[in-house]
Amino acid sequence: MTLLQGLPPIIDERARVLILGSFPSEASLAAAQYYAHPRNQFWKILGEILGLPLTDMDYAAKQAAVKAAGLAIWDVYRSCERLGSLDAAIRNGVPNDFASLTKSALAGRHPLRRVCFNGRTAGRFAPRLAALGFETLILPSTSPANAGWSYADKLAAWRAALT
Repeated sequence: MTLLQGLPPIIDERARVLILGSFPSEASLAAAQYYAHPRNQFWKILGEILGLPLTDMDYAAKQAAVKAAGLAIWDVYRSCERLGSLDAAIRNGVPNDFASLTKSALAGRHPLRRVCFNGRTAGRFAPRLAALGFETLILPSTSPANAGWSYADKLAAWRAALT
């Protein structure tokens, strides 16, 4: 199995809330873009919350909108082995360096205080981030594999966390 490398974070000095997924899908890795799978509801949900047509915007504009809203996007794993795109297939995951985020926040480089996890797999890292002093919330996954939540319920949960 090949070792896969994740994507760099989308973050700047305005970040108040970090959204952490587990690891990019095959489609996201191929496009070098977060949430690139066409059936993932992330950009649609975030667009409704921000009042922006994110699904119609190019990736650079999406990144700019995320930053302008005081949000940041990253994943819990820096690298892993995985066949396919399912979180259940992740093996030998190496976590990202969350301690550096804490140091940056304490140094006043950004006001990051809350971490929202996109789904339960990413949410397994909530205790680790809480121990670093962040408020943590586990949200329903925006993945097409999460059929247990309706779109309206996902949107309501995400809206409550981000507004």
